[in-house]
Amino acid sequence: MVQIKNPEQIAKMREAGLVVAAIHAATREAAVPGATTKDLDQVARKVLAEHNAKPNFLGYGGFPATICTSVNEVVVHGIPSDDVVLKDGDIISIDCGAIIDGWHGDAAYTAFVGSGHAPELVELSRVTEESMWAGIAAMKQGNRLVDVSRAIETYIRRQPKPGGGRYGIIEDYGGHGIGTEMHMDPHLLNYVDRRRGKGPKLVPGFCLAIEPMVSLGTPRTEVLEDDWTVVTTDGTWSSHWEHSVALTEQGPLVLTAPDGGKAKLAELGITAAPDPLG
Repeated sequence: MVQIKNPEQIAKMREAGLVVAAIHAATREAAVPGATTKDLDQVARKVLAEHNAKPNFLGYGGFPATICTSVNEVVVHGIPSDDVVLKDGDIISIDCGAIIDGWHGDAAYTAFVGSGHAPELVELSRVTEESMWAGIAAMKQGNRLVDVSRAIETYIRRQPKPGGGRYGIIEDYGGHGIGTEMHMDPHLLNYVDRRRGKGPKLVPGFCLAIEPMVSLGTPRTEVLEDDWTVVTTDGTWSSHWEHSVALTEQGPLVLTAPDGGKAKLAELGITAAPDPLG
């Protein structure tokens, strides 16, 4: 069953989403050469405490940290550690969440550590982020879940990959419903699988965490011995972007974007829903 939220519940999710946005801002500033991924986890913990919010990653299925820190070939679920020291030229995807009064926010972004990044890495992150926004733009009343998947996949497939070949759309992980739990029905693929049908119809109150994960090579992954860290099987680097989004009577509201998605959606010809927090 898909959990449909009322406007008051969406407002609570917006509160949680803004805490996630604050974590993003703080960790982005802290992701510099010489910092450890454990340092970034400590930054996130401080932000959560300042906002009287709870972490939704810590302890989830036994996960031992507040955020996921996925460096280079790590796709998702990297565990913060004192042993992982960021270097100039690395890329890192930071995935985090927050809980306010039982309601969840969840979002991720890819950051560039230092400078001198290869153009194909810059393009990889851009393509992944823009495909997320294409999926967000497909959150319209009357559309179905598959329309979000199709929008993400279509955007990625239409982008020329520097050096030739195709981007790898990660197969084993995708987006999800979100609300009183971090991961809820429905599961959102980042590509179209005709065997799964069209999925549920999108209606006001429908909330999704839209999160494409894209690599420079294979779409296939494996889990390391820690039972959490997911890497590409060919060692190619990857990018991960995510926002939690609510569909309202007035259109989509990007719960984890500081401006509710207003500026970016306007570029796509879409009017974002009014921010319930003003």
